[in-house]
Amino acid sequence: MDWAMHSAAEQHLKRVDPIMARLIGTVGPCGLKPQPWRSPFQSLVQAVAHQQLHGKAAETILGRFRALFPSKRFPSPRALESITDEQLRGAGFSRAKTAAIRDIAARVQTGEIPGARRIERLSDEEVIERLTAARGVGRWTVEMLLMFQLGRPDVMPADDFGVRNGYRIAYGLDAMPTPKKLMELSEIWRPHRTVASWYLWRAADLAKIPGKR
Repeated sequence: MDWAMHSAAEQHLKRVDPIMARLIGTVGPCGLKPQPWRSPFQSLVQAVAHQQLHGKAAETILGRFRALFPSKRFPSPRALESITDEQLRGAGFSRAKTAAIRDIAARVQTGEIPGARRIERLSDEEVIERLTAARGVGRWTVEMLLMFQLGRPDVMPADDFGVRNGYRIAYGLDAMPTPKKLMELSEIWRPHRTVASWYLWRAADLAKIPGKR
């Protein structure tokens, strides 16, 4: 997903939805930058670390996690065999998250979770089906991987609080739409719902700035 694709998405969204057009005009060009060099294992471990935590706390835990390994690169699934659960707990992972990371690592090594090259050939739903079989990995986590690692253009994370709240704010609603309702409303944005979601996150961010709501 590059600048040209963002531009095409923005033009489509502005054409089909006047409220989205106004939001795009306020925010400016889409700044979503996928990171395709990350492995699915890295993306999933980082997502598990961020579950139910503020970003700064999660990054602190991930820093301690990486410090357990001598290499400067993100550790491989096999590298986890050299450390104990107590060390993972010491880095800040809960028992549930430790078990999730172990399960993810095991599934990568058996091929149940595909590597970076194989995952590119799978459809969005195939990726979701494969990865949500792992312990502690839900649909939202995989949707974030699809958006921020694989750069898939038509992902709609309808369960995401920020996306739902951004819709409420941008469209002047009294309450957030339900995930099911947001999926229905998002049909107008196909096949560019990833970029639309990015702008809804920005709508939620702008509402936190005095004078920008």
